[in-house]
Amino acid sequence: MVAEHSTPHAFLSPLLTGVGLGATLYAAFLLTGHGLGAFGFFRDLTAALAAWTDPFWTSENAYLSNFLSEGGLLSGWITWEIGGVAIGGLLGSLAARRFRFKIERGAGVASVSRLAYALFGGVLTGLGAALARGCTSGLGLSGGAVLSSGAFVFLLGFFLAGVLAAIGLKGLWK
Repeated sequence: MVAEHSTPHAFLSPLLTGVGLGATLYAAFLLTGHGLGAFGFFRDLTAALAAWTDPFWTSENAYLSNFLSEGGLLSGWITWEIGGVAIGGLLGSLAARRFRFKIERGAGVASVSRLAYALFGGVLTGLGAALARGCTSGLGLSGGAVLSSGAFVFLLGFFLAGVLAAIGLKGLWK
């Protein structure tokens, strides 16, 4: 392999990326009638897996039974959105020569610890999304695009929590 082919491309401009995200959100509203989001897929996946392992319990569960769709998991638009995000992310990283199998971590953090922190953060974020009834893309992007006051309150809390967490955890990345 020639060395120039292994050199990753520079990251895109944040301004260009923001314009692209806005155009994608606009297209999603126009073409599907829905904004962007991700939490609904994981909620529906949980309901589908629960129904597969214990159909009676799931049908009696006051929360999960509401998310069992007649056509199954593949009938939901959000499943196809998440699939597109995964495929697009993979293709983008391959095209930019940035695809790597590695665990990003600070020098003082073991890989197992980093994975545990990521799992804890993901579970915490998932619980927050369930309580907020949406994720950052659904509440922040799609809600903000339609000027929902709740979206702006959410974004304020989200960024404030992120700054506080970054200040508290910055020592792990040294």
